[in-house]
Amino acid sequence: MSQFRFKKTFSVGLQAALIIATGIWVYSPAVHGGWVWDDAAEIAHNPVLRDPAALRKIWLAPAGADYFPLKTTLQWIEWRRWGSNPFGYHLTNIAFHLLGALLFWRLLVKLNSVRPGTASERPRPGVEWLGALLFVVHPLAVESVAWIAEMKNTFSLLLLLGAMIAYVDFDRRGRARSYFWAFLFFLFATLAKTTVVMFPVIILLYVWWRRGRVSRRDLVRTAPFFAVALGLGLITVWFQQHRAIAGSELGAGNLGTRVTEAGLAVGFYWEKFFVPVGLMPIYPRPAMVALPFALIGSWLILAGWTAYLWTKRPTWGRALLFGFGWFGINLLPVLGVIPMAYSRISWVSDHFVYLPMLGLIGLAVGGAGLLADRLARAPRGLRFSLAVAAGIFCGALAITSHRQAAAYRDDQVFWTQALAQNPQAWLAHNNLGLIFTDRGRLPEAIDQLETALRLRPDYAEAHNNLGDALARSRRLPEAIAQFVAALRLEPNYVVARDNLGSALIQSGRREEAIGQFRQVLQLQPDLAEAHASLGFALASTGRLEEAIPELQQALRLDPAAPNPHYYLGLALRSTGRLAEAEAQFREAARLRPGQ
Repeated sequence: MSQFRFKKTFSVGLQAALIIATGIWVYSPAVHGGWVWDDAAEIAHNPVLRDPAALRKIWLAPAGADYFPLKTTLQWIEWRRWGSNPFGYHLTNIAFHLLGALLFWRLLVKLNSVRPGTASERPRPGVEWLGALLFVVHPLAVESVAWIAEMKNTFSLLLLLGAMIAYVDFDRRGRARSYFWAFLFFLFATLAKTTVVMFPVIILLYVWWRRGRVSRRDLVRTAPFFAVALGLGLITVWFQQHRAIAGSELGAGNLGTRVTEAGLAVGFYWEKFFVPVGLMPIYPRPAMVALPFALIGSWLILAGWTAYLWTKRPTWGRALLFGFGWFGINLLPVLGVIPMAYSRISWVSDHFVYLPMLGLIGLAVGGAGLLADRLARAPRGLRFSLAVAAGIFCGALAITSHRQAAAYRDDQVFWTQALAQNPQAWLAHNNLGLIFTDRGRLPEAIDQLETALRLRPDYAEAHNNLGDALARSRRLPEAIAQFVAALRLEPNYVVARDNLGSALIQSGRREEAIGQFRQVLQLQPDLAEAHASLGFALASTGRLEEAIPELQQALRLDPAAPNPHYYLGLALRSTGRLAEAEAQFREAARLRPGQ
């Protein structure tokens, strides 16, 4: 190896080490964090992940609100390694983010070696690694990396960058193998998270940026990519409409409001990329007071900016159209024009811009490369000063992201901070109320849940959670009223109906409770807790012969639950089956010693 090649390899190694070390430091507060937001529901309490034979169900009969089978398969594998310990999941997410940054660096190197409008290649100053560093430290990435449930973002981006690198290689050298890998990586990325479906359009944008035109051959080459994007995109829309939303009120307004918010959202993300301050988990919706002005103004500004860049496309405008195009095109699926479940929470979110912001980072790297060209013969002091300024800027971003990642160490810290930033965040009040309920801080829980319902009276989950807190406080009539309110809003809300049945039993209204548990089992026949509750309710009314099969079914579904063993023992003893009853009492004592 020549001395030049050795120095270059050594330099690249140092740059990669700096990127990785910085990323590890930035996200170190989150590594030992717990479950946040819907992490526990998606991982720790997800029965699909515990099922050793669930792979067929994941791919062919998913029960969730989205169809991301590759992501769920990876979580299924992780569960076998990490179990219910959040550490491993955080570690995986951070590793994906760092690998994605390194792949992004590789992509920038390939793009920076191409002279747009020609087939020639040229070396450029090696500033592309700064793009990877900027991506690693940017605060807009924190939500996707520190929030375990957003592993679908880091995982799908990793695959998508592999697809883009492979397609660039195919476009430059025409190797069929590269085309195959590009298609396969894109298919995998889409199966991990469908918001990457705009990739075929990005391919055509890249082709135009490189050659100044899109030929019929380019359209034919991208046709399979468009087919995958269309097919899986429609599947995602169906899942959103029939599972995630399923007729619930989103509070996102009519089409005009959604189109207006979409235009404002593009500007919002642009602003937060360049000035990443005031980032929060749940952003308040903008006031739609001057709807016509907002609608016309936001989209006119975007259209005018694009038109201006189009006039400059023979020179510097083409690169900006590529970068801003990557940004805007990849934002389209998450702007909320097509209703999605997250729209009921907020109109924007940091994790939506995780993929799009690479276009803006690419432009920053391109600008840094041009500046490096011009400063090649500048005084060393000036170049040193600019390098120090760049280091200070990246350091400031890293510190901001490090502090932001610290919020993900604990669910209570996370939601308390969210409310400090946005007191109108009804979801944060609800989730903080749940935390207080689990910790036995019932007056505080009730206060938070009542606030959530003042902000959003049609929130069925908050009615149910408030009912649970009231029931634990022995305020049963009020609890029953809240469960009934939840079911009025969502008649098929299984948890609320099961809770209503339990509250009715505690109130002595056993026959009504039996009716509720039977309805629960019509909706979810494999719910062990409902079989156990129904068995207990039947036994308490003296219907032992009906109770025993229900309790036995509960134990078939969940043999490790101690209460059904105890209830079954009582029922068996009452029917004179003493030996069987004693066996059940022994098993209950084994599962719950000391009680």
